Amino acid sequence: MVVLSAKLPVARTEDQMTKRSRHEREQRDAQNVRVKQITADWERAISPERMAAFTAEVEAARARGPRPKQPDMAPGTAPHPPRPGHEPRPPKKEETRRTRY
Repeated sequence: MVVLSAKLPVARTEDQMTKRSRHEREQRDAQNVRVKQITADWERAISPERMAAFTAEVEAARARGPRPKQPDMAPGTAPHPPRPGHEPRPPKKEETRRTRY
């Protein structure tokens, strides 16, 4: 019996790049320019006091960092207790099991 082990080529992270068409790149660049224009217009439209308050809130949020990781649960499981009458069964105790002779 001969066992053949075929090694699959492993792609490095540098090689896993999504290729975009020229149209998609130009469209994304145009969207980025438009977002910067909208942001600049919004910043000019609000009062300096409100802008300072907004900036302080943004800095506080960034200083807090990301939210803590949620508990590891099965996909689609809501973090709620089970409904009455649908509680999980308790694990079986080892001394209650019968052995076969």
